[in-house]
Amino acid sequence: MKFPSFSSTPALSVFLLPLHLFSASAQHATVNITSDSYFYGQSPYVAPAALPSGSSESWTTAYAKATEFVSQLSQEEKSNLTFGVRATETRCVGFIAPIERLGFKGICLQDAGNRVRLADGVNAWSSGLHVGATWNKKLAYQRALRMGAEFKAKGVQIALGPVVGPIGRVAEGGRNWEGFSNDPYLCGVLAAETVRGIQENGVVASTKHFIGNEQELNRNPSTNSQRQKVESISSNIDDKTLHELYLWPFQDAVKAGTGNIMCSYNRVNNSYGCQNSKLQNGILKEELGFQGFVVTDWEALHGGYVAAEAGLDMVMPSGGVFWGSNLTAAINNGSMNASVLDNMATRIIATWYQFGQDSEDYPDPGVGIPRPLTAQHVFLDAATVPSSKQVLLNSAIEGHVLVKNTNGSRGLPLQKPELVSVFGYDAVSPTKNPTQRPSNRDSQIINQTMIVGGGSGANNRLYISSPLEALSQRAYEDNSQLLWDITNVNSTAQVHSASDACLVFINAWASEGYDRPGVHDDYSDALVNNIADQCHNTIVIVHNAGVRLVDVFIDHPNVTANESDYGALLSPTPPEGVYWLFPQDDFREGVYIDYRAFDEKNITPRYEFGFGLSYTTFEYSSLEIMKVDGSSTDEYPVGEIVEGGQEDLWDVLFHVTASVANSGTVNGAEVSQLYVGLPGGPVRQLRGFSKVDVAPGRSVDLKFDLQRRDLSVWDVVAQKWQLQKGDYKIYLGGSSRDLPLEGALNI
Repeated sequence: MKFPSFSSTPALSVFLLPLHLFSASAQHATVNITSDSYFYGQSPYVAPAALPSGSSESWTTAYAKATEFVSQLSQEEKSNLTFGVRATETRCVGFIAPIERLGFKGICLQDAGNRVRLADGVNAWSSGLHVGATWNKKLAYQRALRMGAEFKAKGVQIALGPVVGPIGRVAEGGRNWEGFSNDPYLCGVLAAETVRGIQENGVVASTKHFIGNEQELNRNPSTNSQRQKVESISSNIDDKTLHELYLWPFQDAVKAGTGNIMCSYNRVNNSYGCQNSKLQNGILKEELGFQGFVVTDWEALHGGYVAAEAGLDMVMPSGGVFWGSNLTAAINNGSMNASVLDNMATRIIATWYQFGQDSEDYPDPGVGIPRPLTAQHVFLDAATVPSSKQVLLNSAIEGHVLVKNTNGSRGLPLQKPELVSVFGYDAVSPTKNPTQRPSNRDSQIINQTMIVGGGSGANNRLYISSPLEALSQRAYEDNSQLLWDITNVNSTAQVHSASDACLVFINAWASEGYDRPGVHDDYSDALVNNIADQCHNTIVIVHNAGVRLVDVFIDHPNVTANESDYGALLSPTPPEGVYWLFPQDDFREGVYIDYRAFDEKNITPRYEFGFGLSYTTFEYSSLEIMKVDGSSTDEYPVGEIVEGGQEDLWDVLFHVTASVANSGTVNGAEVSQLYVGLPGGPVRQLRGFSKVDVAPGRSVDLKFDLQRRDLSVWDVVAQKWQLQKGDYKIYLGGSSRDLPLEGALNI
């Protein structure tokens, strides 16, 4: 079986270490804290944001229509727009009731980032992590475009994705697989393409989870063994780190026009994310110029009208004990200004108008998601679009990363071998119940090829060609013989001595709701080593929902293709000490996670960020750095606020050009990566990438644009992006450590 050529892509194994102690942290306490009043003021209050007038002609029109619409509503009808109700005829996970007298059919909100959940007749698309591993902007857009068409066909107004938080700070984070990358630039670029693709169909993209939702442990309040209430974890993040790392991809999504932002379960600086006025009013709606509306994660509301005043517009899946009639009561008794509710309702309806969901042609809410799905119903096929098949296939192929390959007669690609032996629980389709179920204690799924993690982002395959099935077909075409043992649960499978190659398939599970128990498992490691001890050409294929530690087997001499100290960023932070009832997670490492941390401490990772092997070789040359004529390099931007922030943040200040040549003998795709070293910042940060196909003996010209934001740091005093004076280092190559071209620019 010949595998495709893999270009430079994110490493399968990434190690995270804690560094610099400059982030926000809980106040020092010496006795047990029993009241949240101890934390008051850590997240400053920001008054309700003014209603937007529209940052574009289309938004201006949408807000004019929405203002007229809302003026015709009673207080109760306005309130009804802000909280969900149970959809009796459909399986929409969130539903806003219709206002029939004004032609408003309601709003269906549906999971998630890679499929229309709880529906038939739709495709299962690659997860965010897999998309990130492609480094392919066009493919990310095409995936989202077709996925958005399926959401629309099923009557969904709001698709609950993409995920850009968690970004992947905690290696064992249960939801890391839903996001694109732990680099904010790569994550932001792919999020923007995803938002554009989904919304091209008139479906609103809900970019989530805003913000600092980096672990599943204690993401929600709970009750401890003493029957005491334990609040959600507080992600304590300083202003500079927030802007330069965690907010960065959200800013890209807002710039791309995302119509919705979902706030997160956790607290941020000891204020719940969905009632944090600094985040929602101050940063999202004012600083970033966000035009849409904010919705809670499900059951993430922990306050009444104060959450509305803090910038929350909609609560899901219901008003619960806090909203509903309580909002109108708060207005009637003078606790809340009526203009706040008007603002919320207008933002929701303006977004509905902005994306043309008032059109008669837009499908009725939830029309293709019947309740119950197992009952007889009209089948609405949204999956069999011919062009979708190629995008599905390309997405699956390009997200694989080749990290080890032995030259010579062993390794990949296979050249019509006589006998191939296949091992591993991940090689087959799930034709029966798994013999081992995922839980807090388990880290892999036995008896099925894993294509997705668990939780609200999970999906069911429409169809899948498992590795064993695909290998069987290829073996037939190549006149090869195939042997397999995929049921041996004792890791003691026997290898036929005549095997030309042995393929071992393993996986690692992750899910919303709990964090991973580790970054490797003994069973899979033992299986690989057992096969490698017997087979001179062992090829390991890992389907992994996050970071994987491969140290136990990767250096085995017969592994031809395929416990360190991670510090505090390996595992989630539990409640402890005097903050037992108010768990605290101080982001003391600042922006120094992943490759930024390794560069800072001069640590050589096994596979650096951006690493990936190919069947060919590439050479770089002709680096040039040119300032754009007339571009301003003043210290601070001066532009008006538009979607994404001050408009001149997006001005191009410098062009960087170079050439990449294929010096090998086969076609290949190379991901050329541009890194910038800012004065006083991390050694290097990704600020551009381009994936290009290059034929043998040919070269391709590369061009990167460096915008003002790319070269700026956040000034916590001025509360603006600052362009520092000094020298900026420029690096270009195939990974964060393979950078043959270096240059500099001066500001």
